[in-house]
This record gives sequence, C-alpha cells and structure tokens, in this order.
Amino acid sequence: MASTSAVDARIDTELKDRAESILAQLGISPSEAMQMFYSQIVLHNGIPFDLALPKPKPAAIATMSREELNAELAKGIDSLKTGSYTADAVNSILGRELDL
Repeated sequence: MASTSAVDARIDTELKDRAESILAQLGISPSEAMQMFYSQIVLHNGIPFDLALPKPKPAAIATMSREELNAELAKGIDSLKTGSYTADAVNSILGRELDL
C-alpha cells in the first residue's frame, strides 16, 4: 500500500459544507476529491483550470448615473456614424466580449 500524508487546509465553513454536500451526492469523500485534485495538478503540471478575473458583465441601466448613461448612449450614437452591424455580427461580438 502507498504511504499517505495529511494535508491541512483552512477554508470557509459554509464553502466546506456546501462542497461536501455535493461530494456526498457524487459518492466521493473529501479525501478522494483532494486526491483527484492533486492528481490533476500533476497531470497538468499546474492548476487544472484557468485562473482569471471574471469578465465584466454589462451594467444595468438602473445602476447607472445619468452621466454614465449619457456616455454609453453617446458611444452608441458614435458607432452608428462609423457603420452598422448585422444582428449576427452583434451576437458574435458580444459572444466574444462576454465569453458567451
């Protein structure tokens, strides 16, 4: 049998409880999940997922000041002067910018 070592980690109690509830539904113990995570770190030679700040979501109009709203509307008017886009082109651009 392979030798084992303990890993001590401090995490938020609510996060731990929520994660362990999901693991229990999957039939996986916290120790097994940590073993999987460490195995993926070794396999990927790093963290097995992208570490990046989330892309900003479009601001809701209700949260904007009048000045911010006017600035955004002015950008839209300026873009109309430079040309127009098809609905498909707009969807494509928004999809790239918002990672949709």
